[in-house]
Amino acid sequence: MTSRIWFITGSDTQVGKTFLTVLLASHLARRRERFAAVKPFCSGDRTDAELIHQAQRGGLELNAINPWHFQQPVTPSLAARQEGREVTLRMALTFLRKASIGMPRLLIEGAGGLLSPLGRGFSARELIVRLNATPLVVCPNRLGAINQSRLVFAALPTRLARRGHLVLMDPERPDASTSSNEQVLAEHLSPDRIHRLPWCANGPMTHPSGPVRRTLERLLA
Repeated sequence: MTSRIWFITGSDTQVGKTFLTVLLASHLARRRERFAAVKPFCSGDRTDAELIHQAQRGGLELNAINPWHFQQPVTPSLAARQEGREVTLRMALTFLRKASIGMPRLLIEGAGGLLSPLGRGFSARELIVRLNATPLVVCPNRLGAINQSRLVFAALPTRLARRGHLVLMDPERPDASTSSNEQVLAEHLSPDRIHRLPWCANGPMTHPSGPVRRTLERLLA
């Protein structure tokens, strides 16, 4: 069985990657689909991985979701060096390919932005390329989103950028650009691959509204 793989990356850290990953995992769990969701790297704490664990309803143990966790809240490659550890691209790919065995769908959440160093000489971009994964790029829907989103897609190989999706996360307090970013970005990215999710104060594991469910379906199509 060949897994379909989605890689949730972002324009930066703290932009909503875990929120989207948990939304997608919870949606698949409600549909009783077979899937796995992992977050290979955590720095500082394992809160994000714990949320992904909860969303899978115990389908995977925490260490099977997050094999590499480090004490310092800095980019994983640096955090690993500070602990005298090292993660190579080969190690990361071996873990992810093993996680995909027997699973029709695999969700992978990155750490930091697309080019944040995850280990020796590699970032999320290298993992996406080697796994031929579909990139889901998360970006806060605020001033700066146009430039930040375009930079991420420009950094991806063309074949993957054309297959990728942009997910704009509405902030709790919209700014002057929140209502227009999607329209402007549609002049540069395929409109059917731009999605907007509303602010949700109740967290990602609450039952989503109809429009949100339809967005999740499009992302997983």
